[in-house]
Amino acid sequence: MLMQTHEARLSALREELARRELDGFVVPISDEHLSEYVGAYAQRLSWLTGFGGSAGSGVVLREPREGLGAAMFVDGRYTIQVRDQVDGNLFEYKSVPADSMGDWVAASAREGGRIGFDPWLHTRGWARAMEARLKKAGMELVAVESNPIDAVWADQPEPSAAPAFVHDDEHAGRSSADKRGQIADWLKAEKLDAVVISALDSVAWTLNVRGKDVDHTPVALSYLMVQADGTADWFIAPEKVTDEVAAKLGNAVRIRPRDEFSAAFAELAGKRVAADPERSVYAIFDRLDEVGAEIVTETDPAVLPKAIKNEAEQRGHRSAQARDGAAVARFLHWLEGEAPKGMLDELSVAAKLHDYRNGTGELLDLSFDTISGAGSNGAICHYRVSEETCLPLAPNSVYLVDSGGQYKDGTTDITRTVWVGPDAPPAEVKDRFTRVLKGHIALDTQVFPTGTPGSALDTLARQFLWMAGLDYAHGTGHGVGSFLAVHEGPQRIAKGRGAQAGTDQPLMAGMILSNEPGYYKTGEYGIRIENLVLVEERHIDGQEGDWLGFETLTLVPIDRTLVDRDLLSPFEIDWWNTYHAKVRDTLAPQLEGEDLTWLEAACAPL
Repeated sequence: MLMQTHEARLSALREELARRELDGFVVPISDEHLSEYVGAYAQRLSWLTGFGGSAGSGVVLREPREGLGAAMFVDGRYTIQVRDQVDGNLFEYKSVPADSMGDWVAASAREGGRIGFDPWLHTRGWARAMEARLKKAGMELVAVESNPIDAVWADQPEPSAAPAFVHDDEHAGRSSADKRGQIADWLKAEKLDAVVISALDSVAWTLNVRGKDVDHTPVALSYLMVQADGTADWFIAPEKVTDEVAAKLGNAVRIRPRDEFSAAFAELAGKRVAADPERSVYAIFDRLDEVGAEIVTETDPAVLPKAIKNEAEQRGHRSAQARDGAAVARFLHWLEGEAPKGMLDELSVAAKLHDYRNGTGELLDLSFDTISGAGSNGAICHYRVSEETCLPLAPNSVYLVDSGGQYKDGTTDITRTVWVGPDAPPAEVKDRFTRVLKGHIALDTQVFPTGTPGSALDTLARQFLWMAGLDYAHGTGHGVGSFLAVHEGPQRIAKGRGAQAGTDQPLMAGMILSNEPGYYKTGEYGIRIENLVLVEERHIDGQEGDWLGFETLTLVPIDRTLVDRDLLSPFEIDWWNTYHAKVRDTLAPQLEGEDLTWLEAACAPL
């Protein structure tokens, strides 16, 4: 009999912890590759709690000293969502970084408690920090041999069996042999024998393969070990490797069963092996230690070259953006006519947007679950619409839609906020929207010297909100892959500092990022304007040193109804008009009839 309630699942987990003589267990949203989006088989936190966000962790204690004995830890993006989806009678709500998981466990678990964690779902840094905190409280952090949730999740899905497929060199811009050769040269220069690569997008990029194992991210569940001679061992379920993929990779890539990955570490005994502490799980370091390898902590060598798009990838992105932009324009035209009638809801609108993208004939997947937020739901930054939460698009309200597509030549991500008429928007809404727009323009038009990190640019997008005592609780920009992950490092534009935050990474020509400031009024509405931008070299008369700027890639009209023109400077109005002229010139050849007429009006000078 399947457990249908989260209370029953929580009880079953506690019984399993008792059988294993554990006093608690940490449940992250993670898989063996530390992926942001994980396959259905790895959605353990969602199964246990009902939480549908993409980041967060739960902790369950068997016999707490006080309180509920279970807590959810999420950041500012999910403070509203976690309360909507997770029963407050079962789990306490905790906000990171203000609330520390280690402090909570130390205060809530019994003295001498043994707290379990799955070593295949956490980094070594996390485990060391948690172990140190618990040790101070007289507790022990225990690496489990198997995940206790898997033992009680009776209908847990199996990992995807979808075959991997070739990502052709035309779109990749480089062959896999060339990429492996670059990694081999790096290994030899660093006097290393091998590198373990476990991040799924890094494996896919290095081998020029893609897959269908994770929703919205075209990757195959697998691991890669690259040797200093340029050969590699690819650990993947053999039935997933087609003859075409095997032939494309050739004899230099040895295909081995995925379940042999752990045992294969014995072959690295006595060798100098690189592993990325941010992108490899604790278990990988544990196995390297166990077999006697010399571990050298280095950033995954695929990360930076993957982020710096070559000419073929840049061309592909522009092509994908133009195609995607036409589909979104058709959608916005349809929405403008239908939404004020009051017959639409969040789910039906998201489905219609998918239909328009699918109508291109080239959509392979969405790049993430569409954020379709009407009214108060738009104030939830990473809202995921469901049958239970779906709201109608009410006349005279704000609607926010954040969406994207996966195409073989590029990955798109765009947010547009629109006013659902028929009346004019309130002055407050126009003020907030225009402040977000001004921040978007300030970031889009900034030039900056080489070596500038994302953290140095973040304030540009927030400045006009700050002047009104307002802010938003998410980063301003994330990296984007080429027919890969819609959230890609190492580059990022955000407040945080440090290598882990990604904001210390200097921006480099060829990197693609989002530009997405926003404003969210809890319980009322949300605003966000998001375009993707390409970092490019800039030449300035009289310049000293090398300078960079942004090419705007996303080309879709922005809702002029929400703009307070009096708040815009002449420079900002010129940006608006120049941007929309480019939108018109790019999209018009793909549109006709009423869609084209709508585009012309939407792109008219402000």
